[in-house]
Amino acid sequence: MDITVAVDAMGGDHGTHVTVPAVLRFLEQYPHVNVVLVGLPDAIDAELRAHKAQLGPRLRVHAASEVVMMDESPQSAMKNKKDSSMRVAINLVKSGEAHACVSAGNTGALMATARFVLKTIDGIERPAIAKMMPSLKGSETCVLDLGANVDCTPLQLVQFAVMGSSLVAAVKGKEAPAIGLLNIGSEDIKGTDTIKQTADLLRASRMNFVGNVEGNDLYSGVVDVIVTDGFTGNVALKTSEGIAKMMERFLREEFTRNIFTKALAMAAWPVLSRFKKRVDPRRFNGASLVGLKGIVVKSHGGADRMAFYWALKQAADEAGAGVTQRIAEQVQQQLADLAVPPAAAADQ
Repeated sequence: MDITVAVDAMGGDHGTHVTVPAVLRFLEQYPHVNVVLVGLPDAIDAELRAHKAQLGPRLRVHAASEVVMMDESPQSAMKNKKDSSMRVAINLVKSGEAHACVSAGNTGALMATARFVLKTIDGIERPAIAKMMPSLKGSETCVLDLGANVDCTPLQLVQFAVMGSSLVAAVKGKEAPAIGLLNIGSEDIKGTDTIKQTADLLRASRMNFVGNVEGNDLYSGVVDVIVTDGFTGNVALKTSEGIAKMMERFLREEFTRNIFTKALAMAAWPVLSRFKKRVDPRRFNGASLVGLKGIVVKSHGGADRMAFYWALKQAADEAGAGVTQRIAEQVQQQLADLAVPPAAAADQ
């Protein structure tokens, strides 16, 4: 089937200067996907003209009169900007006019608006932010939550495991993904009471829970899904981003230190180029707001055109794989296995 993605064209640090060209490239690569650019018509039209692009059956504009600022409070965006490009794009998913939404806008506003408009899947207490991370094995590991929920109950963490497992199974085609619970050690006796109770619940489920994993397993590829609370997950993500920037800077400084190191850099360029491609964070741009009754993908606010392209691909892949339905089905099954009625779970 053809997939339609609604794009918040105004979101992010660069707005239409990134979103529109990324969409044009994406449409060339994915002929089965249609895109609705949501935002200020004049700004979108100006960018389309700059790229000598035209609207057509696969690309149209849906007007929105307001823009959510990157530093705007989620409450303000929800209350005062009901015709923002972000909210209108999410509304298109709600109405069924689009199968997914992509935005590089304010994360808090996006989560709050998406949760208000789309609601959570029955049995899911809180949506989570999930992201695919590269691993040493060449595969990808889904890590969640990455900042939406600072404090989590054991049941909520189990729900994250269900959502992450369903996402990997649907998008990567890997049945029974291996799940790890982020902890300060692999031993069962370690961790907080919340972690220990979560581990007990995961063992009682039918999911492929392999046990606790540590921070150095984030990129080892030992599991397919890593579950944690939003506080720990966000710290781990930001730490990883900081290390990547530091390593890039160190390499650049060493290879440009003098004429000899510059010559070595030229000789090593093929290797450096391949290395850069493997670890390029732009290829892993796009975090999924899982647990909602609709697909919403958050792009990094500072994403460039290539990075936003990958966020579009993430949204289209999830829509094509029926991620929302897969999560809904698995939540019902797993909660039933744990003898926790979905309605009761939602009230906890």
